[in-house]
Amino acid sequence: MSNSGPGRHFLQIPGPTNLPERVKRALSRPTIDHRGPDWARLTLRILEQLKQVFQTSGPVIVYPSSGSGAWEAAMVNTLSAGDRVLFGSNGQFSSNWQKVAAGVGLTVEELQGDWRCPIDMAALENRLAEDRGREIRALALVHNETSTGVVNDVAGARAALDRTGHDALLMVDVVSSLGAMAYKHEEWGVDVTIAGSQKGLMTPPGLGFNAPSPKALAASSSAGMPRSYWNWEPVMAFNRDGFYPYTPATNLLYGLDVALSLLLEEGLPQVFARHARLAEATRRAVRGWGLDVFCRDAKAYSSALTAVTMPAGYNPDVLRQVILERFDMSLGTGLGQVKGKVFRIGHLGDMNDLMLAGTLCGVEMGLAACDVPHVSGGVSEALAFLAKDP
Repeated sequence: MSNSGPGRHFLQIPGPTNLPERVKRALSRPTIDHRGPDWARLTLRILEQLKQVFQTSGPVIVYPSSGSGAWEAAMVNTLSAGDRVLFGSNGQFSSNWQKVAAGVGLTVEELQGDWRCPIDMAALENRLAEDRGREIRALALVHNETSTGVVNDVAGARAALDRTGHDALLMVDVVSSLGAMAYKHEEWGVDVTIAGSQKGLMTPPGLGFNAPSPKALAASSSAGMPRSYWNWEPVMAFNRDGFYPYTPATNLLYGLDVALSLLLEEGLPQVFARHARLAEATRRAVRGWGLDVFCRDAKAYSSALTAVTMPAGYNPDVLRQVILERFDMSLGTGLGQVKGKVFRIGHLGDMNDLMLAGTLCGVEMGLAACDVPHVSGGVSEALAFLAKDP
């Protein structure tokens, strides 16, 4: 178990992330009537702020759910039983969403990719071109693959669809990128964007989001999947007046309201630049230690997290346990194919230079404590970078 001594716990997993103090205070406010005028004003303000963060002029639908619930909502609102969904598969979360699709009766097809690289857009375009019968009804991608720290090219996927004249819906998971990395729902031609509250949005787990395009909304009118709780239409109808067709997650929405305000006060370009800077400092530390960043493609580096490859014969979970017990810091474990091979450093959300410096010091001390082969001084590489003017 973690240290119960003085100081604070360093939560450096790639989500849930640390909560800003203003968000913590908002969460503790007294619950109000979710059918009253104050609640309506709050809801309408949140929905307008969400449009700015998602970069959409259309609706953003909020559920009391995890990202998994938001994925199910995206599918059951737009597709019919047996429809084929093509998944760009290069990480654990794209694998997880395939299970959701199969569970609701969809036909799953994988475009297998290297977990250390983004999905190959040429291979994707070739597969779409081969689908002359238009059996593929949706293309699903994870923007920022949380298990690996690899970013997929969403705009490139839209271009592949357009060049092949394919009418499949483009569905994109931004659970670990929204609020940390540039994402443009409307400009990139995404049909359903799926998100969660617990990462770049700096709110506790428990809120899921769908941002549908006009094409997705049109598809929902003829989609044949059973849906009740997940049905977009009643939510949007109630939202017009600031309400929900069910009891909303009142206090989580208090926190989200403040978190969105914090992002917009800082300015989204500044938020993304801050995350990119912290990510680059982390990668410099990793290389300074003589270790490998798991992502092989520099153009696909994540600004939200860095997955670090352990030297052969050394267990990253032993390292994580020692760091937790001795330095009261949590790091992310390896998932799926990379379990036992990598650990993950989260550097997103409510995060600044000194917090990252402490995080990297904890990793370097852990490497030494576990006798993991490395070069000391990786932290110095990061500090030299962070000392420069942003």
